[in-house]
Amino acid sequence: MLKIKNVIAGSIVLASMPALADTLVNNYTSYAGYTGLINTPTAEVLQKGSVGFGYNNQLDLRGAEYVDGHNFIFAAGVFDGLEVSGMIASSTMHDNLFRFKEEKQTRDLSFNLKYQLPFIPKDWFNLAIGGKDLGGAANNYETYYIVGSREWNDFRFSAGFAVSDRATGQMDGAFAGIEWQPLDWFALQVEHDAEAANAGVRLTVPKEWIYDVGTLTFSGKLYSNTDHAEKDTFLGVDFSMPLFEKAQLNDPTEAAPAPILSNHKKREAAFKAHYQKQRELAQKPLTDAKKEVSERDKFSKSLTLQTRELKNALVDDGFEAVSVGFNRDPHIVVSFENFVFNRNDIDAIGVVLGRIAEHVDEANAKFSVQLLNRGIPMLSIRGNVDNYREFINTSVTPDMDIRRGEMEPLGSVSWVGMPNANSPYFKPRLTIGPALNQRTATELGVYDFSLAVKADLDLPMWYGGGVSVSAQSEVANTDDYETGKPFGRLAKKDGVTQATIYQTLALPYGIYNQTHIGFFREFNQDYTGIKNETVWLSNNGRHQIKADLAYLDYQDYDSDRDYQAVSYRYNWIEKDVSFHATAGSFLYDDNGVKLETRFWFGDSYISVFAQDTDVQTAGIAFSIPLTPRKDMAPTRYGQITGNKAWRHSVSTRIGESKNAVTIGRAEQVQTSINIGNTFLNQGRLSSSYIYGNLARLRDVYLSYR
Repeated sequence: MLKIKNVIAGSIVLASMPALADTLVNNYTSYAGYTGLINTPTAEVLQKGSVGFGYNNQLDLRGAEYVDGHNFIFAAGVFDGLEVSGMIASSTMHDNLFRFKEEKQTRDLSFNLKYQLPFIPKDWFNLAIGGKDLGGAANNYETYYIVGSREWNDFRFSAGFAVSDRATGQMDGAFAGIEWQPLDWFALQVEHDAEAANAGVRLTVPKEWIYDVGTLTFSGKLYSNTDHAEKDTFLGVDFSMPLFEKAQLNDPTEAAPAPILSNHKKREAAFKAHYQKQRELAQKPLTDAKKEVSERDKFSKSLTLQTRELKNALVDDGFEAVSVGFNRDPHIVVSFENFVFNRNDIDAIGVVLGRIAEHVDEANAKFSVQLLNRGIPMLSIRGNVDNYREFINTSVTPDMDIRRGEMEPLGSVSWVGMPNANSPYFKPRLTIGPALNQRTATELGVYDFSLAVKADLDLPMWYGGGVSVSAQSEVANTDDYETGKPFGRLAKKDGVTQATIYQTLALPYGIYNQTHIGFFREFNQDYTGIKNETVWLSNNGRHQIKADLAYLDYQDYDSDRDYQAVSYRYNWIEKDVSFHATAGSFLYDDNGVKLETRFWFGDSYISVFAQDTDVQTAGIAFSIPLTPRKDMAPTRYGQITGNKAWRHSVSTRIGESKNAVTIGRAEQVQTSINIGNTFLNQGRLSSSYIYGNLARLRDVYLSYR
C-alpha cells in the first residue's frame, strides 16, 4: 500500500507543474500486445503503414499468475483504424517442454485485432473494439473488449469493458486508465485492469538520437496490488516505425521549381517566333519559300538532337532495348525494358516520362511510351509532352491514355540510331536473398530456424523466354534443425533447388501463359516436371484470375505429384488493399481453399490469411523488398540485385483443441520467374494503379533526374 501512495503522491506533485509537452500524448504498446497502457487497451491504434516490435518480461502464465518470462510482440497498422498484432508468450527460450511437463511452463502464439470505429467525431472521443488470442487452438488469453479514450491537455483518459476467462480476473469486467505525458519523452500510466491497480512509466528516446528512423521506448511496471504476481516490477522495450513514406503531390496552385532544362522557355519562345516567320514567308515569292524549307530542315535537325540526348539519357539510366524515334507531327516514340527499377515498374515509367519532358521542347509534341518485358509489350502510355511537363512542375493531373499490351502503330517514324540499344538478352541476372524455414512458439523453442542464402539466376535468351536456375547454401540454424533432430528434414539443403527453361506468351484478351520445364526441389525431395500458369488481368487491373497447375515426377522413387488450383484477386486500388482466394487440389494431396487480404504500403505488404484443407490454419505474413529502389545498372557481364519481394509468414492451427505443427498444407510450386511478380508488377501493371500513384510517378523522376 505504501508503494501506491508514493506513486500517487508523486503524480500529484508532477501534475501541479506547468504542462511542458507540446505534442499529443504518444501511443504505446501494452504488455498484453495491443496499443494501450500496461495490461489494458486504449482506443488508439497504430497508424496505417506503421509497424511495431516489442519485448517485455511480464508473463501471464496461462491466465493464472504473473511470472518472470518472455513476451515478443509484433504489431502493424494495416488499414485506417485497424491494428493487428501477434504475441509469443514463453516461460523460457529453448527448454523442450516435453521434458519439463512437471514444471509450470508455457509457450503460446496468439493473434490480436483492434478496430477504431470511424463514426465518432474526433473532437469527442475515440472508441475501439478488439479481441485478443483469436481463433487459435489453445486460447489461453481469449479476451474481447470495447474501450473509449479522450485526450485533455497532457492527459489521456480511457475506460471500457472486457470479457475473458482468465483465473486472475484481468480484463474480465470494467477497466480504466490514465496517462500523463508532461514531456515529449516521459509519461506516467495508472490503470485498473478489472482485477488490480497498476502503475508504470514510459521513457521515449528522442528520434534524432536514432537518426529519425522510428520511435524507441523503454517501459517499467513499477507497482501492482494484484494477488497473482511473484513480483511487482516488470520491464519492456518497444520500437515502432513507418514502413514507407508515401510521396505527396504539391498544391497545383503553388508551382514547384521547374525540374526540366533551364533553357526551355528560351527555346519555346524561339520556336514560336520561328512558326510566325514561316507564316509570313508563305506570302512571299518562291525564293523566300526555299528559305522556309531550309529553316524547316534546321528545325528537324533540332528535334533529332533532342531525341538523341533523350536516348543517351535513358541508356545512362540503365534501361535496355531502348528505341527512340519521332515523326513530323511531332510525336516522340520510346520503347524500353526495365531491369533497374525492379521493385516497381511505375518507377521506370516515371523516369522515362520525366526524361521526355526534360529533353523534348517542341511545341504541342506528343509521346508514346512502350514498356517491354523480355520482348513482350506489357504497357503503353500516350500523352502530350507539355501537359506532362506541367504535371512535373505543378502537380496538375496529366492526361494520359494508358493501355496494356502493344501501343498503336505510328507512321513515318524516324529512329535515332539503331533500335533496341543495350540488348537485354544473354545477360545473367543474379538475385540474392534469404531462404528461411522456421517454427515459432513450439514445445521445442520460441524460434527455431534454418537460414540459407539463395541465389536466383535468370538468363533471358529469346522473346518471352530463357533459363532460370536457383541454388542455396545454409548459413545458420538452430539445434532442432540439425540432422536427426525434430526439424532436421526441413533444413535448407545446399545445392540447386530449381533449374528450368521457361516460356511466356502474351495471348489475346489480356491473357498471359507461362510454362517451366525442368528440375524442382520441394521439401528436400527432387523432382523433374512441368509447371504452367495462365493469368487474366482486367484492363483496369482490379480483377485477376489465375490457373496454376504442375506435374512432378520423383527422381528417387517410382511416384509422382501434381496439383491444380484456381485463384481470384480483387485489387481495391484506392485503399491499397487486395483480396485473394484460391481453391484446388494442392501439392501434398490436400484439397480446400485459401483466403488472404493484403494491405499494401508502397512495395511492401502485410497480410492476414486463413486456409482450410485437411487442417485449418490462420496467420499473418509480410512481404518486403530487400533491394534498393534503383538497382545497379546492367553491364554486358550481367547484373546483381536483391530480392524485390521477400515474404515471410507465421501461422497457427484454429478450430482444434491442440496446436500441432502444420507442414506443407495448401502448397504450390513457386518459381523466381513468374507472371504475377515478373511480368505484371505484382498485379499492379494497370492504368488504375498508375493514376492512383501519380505522386510516386512524379517523385521518382525528381529523385533520379
